[in-house]
Amino acid sequence: MELEVIKNKIHEIRGHKIMLDFDLALLYGTETKVLKQSVRRNISRFPQDFMFELTEDEFNNLRSQFVTPNRGGIRYMPFAFTEQGIAMLSSVLNSEKAIAINISIIRAFVTMRQFTLTYSELKERIVAIESQFPDIYKALNYLVDKDNNSNNKTERPKIGYKK
Repeated sequence: MELEVIKNKIHEIRGHKIMLDFDLALLYGTETKVLKQSVRRNISRFPQDFMFELTEDEFNNLRSQFVTPNRGGIRYMPFAFTEQGIAMLSSVLNSEKAIAINISIIRAFVTMRQFTLTYSELKERIVAIESQFPDIYKALNYLVDKDNNSNNKTERPKIGYKK
């Protein structure tokens, strides 16, 4: 399974990176109803930090980020699974395909976490450089601001027919 496909299905809600039940069901090649039923039968394996049900507002906000229209008539709000919840799904859905997909999903989460760490390290280095050379940093900011201001104030000839 391609990591990019999985990364596009990872969202952030309540400060957690999550995947929704219908996306997971699609990846596992099963119906959402079957996935939810398996989870409900093993609900003790899924504490709040592993899986939670979205509120209607959260789902509507998330759905507005999807470019696709409504997902049909949803009766129940989707389950949101954190990385640990997805790992727990492999013990509930014990098929070869579920295990293979779970491995790919966990790899996608790890890749995203590594990117976040490198971004944080880069930010720390930039702050360190700024503190070592404050005069150069101020001069660069001045030049950037000056350039932005001069671009905004330039009058252009009007386009179109003259009256």
